Amino acid sequence: MDEHIAGVLAESNRIINRLQLLSVFFQEEVVLKIYLRSKVIHQLFENNTELSIDKLELFHLQFTSSVIELLRKIKKNNEKNVTLIYDEIQLNKEVIAKLNDTVLNEKNFLEGKKSQSLKVNISLRNLFEELSGHSTDFPFVKNITRLSARYAKDFYYTITADNLAELINYEESEVYISTYGVIEKKLMGLLCKLDFKTEFVYGLKSGMLIIEIYKFVETEQHFLFFPSRNLFLFCNADDLAGIGISTNVSEKGRLIQELSYQNDKLESNAASVKTYIPAEIISLLEDNYTKISDLNFLNHLNNFDVQANILKAMLNTDLM
Repeated sequence: MDEHIAGVLAESNRIINRLQLLSVFFQEEVVLKIYLRSKVIHQLFENNTELSIDKLELFHLQFTSSVIELLRKIKKNNEKNVTLIYDEIQLNKEVIAKLNDTVLNEKNFLEGKKSQSLKVNISLRNLFEELSGHSTDFPFVKNITRLSARYAKDFYYTITADNLAELINYEESEVYISTYGVIEKKLMGLLCKLDFKTEFVYGLKSGMLIIEIYKFVETEQHFLFFPSRNLFLFCNADDLAGIGISTNVSEKGRLIQELSYQNDKLESNAASVKTYIPAEIISLLEDNYTKISDLNFLNHLNNFDVQANILKAMLNTDLM
């Protein structure tokens, strides 16, 4: 075989192999059809030595090489977009991990609130015994400040020093004062009446000082515990106005679900984005396939000049 013919056929095979890889990557029907048609054209020249091999070279130069370059540009651009998608997925995963940690801590905090309520109820009952003269033991349960030490930083609401001062202000005539603590007289009376059944609601902090707010299980009456002075006082809605008492566990749980759902959608979209070909280019490729499928295409090969110029112009557009 003539060396020139052999060289053109070898280069043609390399070009067609590149086109085949792109057809496998994009899984787009028109690209596959162009690859198969190009292979048929190659075989036509390979099996018919009387045909001018220069026309095969011209065919690849004017058409196939431009198609390959165009598809490669689309592939590169798509891969950048896929990278952005996976970057977003990774960021979402990091946020989800942090939210999961926070939700877990909040759940632990909610469990801790139950234990704290029990500690305070026992301590109040012991304080009553001490005030009644029935006991001289230290009334407060061990580790009564463990909850605030562990969770105040993240879960207690911040108030001003003035707010704190107003909340813990009292008239001495209205309180019982013992060796171990101070409690409002009416509060102790209600505690005895309701059998010391109270529950922790939320905590407040001002600098290093904290206040814990409790309510009676059977009423909406609130009182505070100020551990620094072992002080218990009533507090009402006006005293607590403007202080949020809701938990955002459910909100964070909802956000985790939304981000997880978003990641599922992004994962699904990544595959289609990776192999996406703009509609304008699909249309152009279909036109080209129609032309190279013409049985008389060899006689009109020079007419590929115009089509090749369109393909090359596509390479300089922002369609991708």
